[in-house]
Amino acid sequence: MLKFDGERTPAFKLMLTIAVGFLLTIPLFSIYLLNYDRQNQMREATASITGGWGGAQAMNGPLLVIPYRATATETVVENGQSVTRSREVMRELTLAPEVAELTTDLSPTVRKRSIYEAVVYDARTSGKARFAFPPDLARSGVEPGQMDLTRAELRFGLSDPRGLGANPRVNVGGKPLRMQPGGGSGGGRGFFAWVDATGLTSAPLGVDFAYEFRGNATIALSPQAGDTRWAVHSSWPSPSFTGDFLPEHPPVTDKGFDAHYRIGNLALGRSLVSTGDAGAATSPPQPTTAPIRTVAAADESAQTAQIDLIQPVDLYSQVNRAVKYGFLFIGFTFLALLMFDVIGGVRVSAVEYLLMGAALVLFFVLLLAFAEVIGFTLAYIVASGAIAGLNTAYSAAVLRSWRRAGFVGGLLVGLYGVLYVLLSLEAYSLLIGSLLLFAALAGVMYATRRIDWGARREDAATA
Repeated sequence: MLKFDGERTPAFKLMLTIAVGFLLTIPLFSIYLLNYDRQNQMREATASITGGWGGAQAMNGPLLVIPYRATATETVVENGQSVTRSREVMRELTLAPEVAELTTDLSPTVRKRSIYEAVVYDARTSGKARFAFPPDLARSGVEPGQMDLTRAELRFGLSDPRGLGANPRVNVGGKPLRMQPGGGSGGGRGFFAWVDATGLTSAPLGVDFAYEFRGNATIALSPQAGDTRWAVHSSWPSPSFTGDFLPEHPPVTDKGFDAHYRIGNLALGRSLVSTGDAGAATSPPQPTTAPIRTVAAADESAQTAQIDLIQPVDLYSQVNRAVKYGFLFIGFTFLALLMFDVIGGVRVSAVEYLLMGAALVLFFVLLLAFAEVIGFTLAYIVASGAIAGLNTAYSAAVLRSWRRAGFVGGLLVGLYGVLYVLLSLEAYSLLIGSLLLFAALAGVMYATRRIDWGARREDAATA
């Protein structure tokens, strides 16, 4: 009577190997959840780091808001009859500048707490704007005689005024204005100044301004002028230009970037003049932010030019992508063991498959743990070296040959090298992965072309 192991066909061993591989999907999925949990912890830690500094900032303005008198009519029912009444109300005319030129200098800093870090910045913005009544002002339904130009307000918006520096400087016609808190769009976020705009009826009104603020990770501008020009300079080497508008050929080097925007109101699809009820604040444009940043509710119709100061390597995204290639490691390693079993005549039990597979799964845990401390690249080298060495030594005992174990070790080193290339070249990962699988399948088909998958291999020993 033969032993049970000796009666297993090559096809049975293949099915057993596949079953063990599917069993390892459970710890692989657990690692995916672990990575997701660590990423959430990172976001919470980052929020606590930047909590008192200032959020992702979005600027708008300056805008000139002029109160005017208007007649409102309403129809009510009295004693069964409709009665129309008229009354005088105060409304606001909002005038965007014909031209607005802004320059922003960003000074980024990386702040750390424990193993987590966040990018914050100090921003210095200066600029000038020119206001003038458009020739077709009458189309807005407002006559100059209805406006109270002595009570005009010059408004600047900032999405998170906690980061606003002291004493913003605003001059109109060379005369400094005293700034007041609030008054900006979006529930009063920002600052404003009262200004006498009576001279606007005869000549354009020039405004010079400069202010400083703090924020984290993202800065954005909502263009509103007829011609908006925004120049941004920073020493951060890894910007991401997003939002609704992109800069004109921004030079980016390892020493920083210079971005230049030029946006017209025709591209915005809005007029320079708008009217509304007095005290009605429009929602400010907000930067489109990642979940780690906390900002106020955004106006979905707002259009922005946005710059994100991103980290060069998002280790949690890298680990997440690496975990998705876990089957590649398990499959190729098991395939090598199966070839030694079926062709080389070396018995490999299901437990030995399982132990080597567990070591391969452990690689991703080590990668995540070390990456949070020493960075992704060094963590990858340490984790891959440890697992490749462990599985090579164990396979020497399983396959009863250091020569065969060397083949397994070389296979693992090659796989880890290919995986690193796949993670680095995201655009070509599918192409490289598919070619690798094609080569592996062709090799297996060639090596097993003469195997009778249904034949039983007799055991040398008898019961």
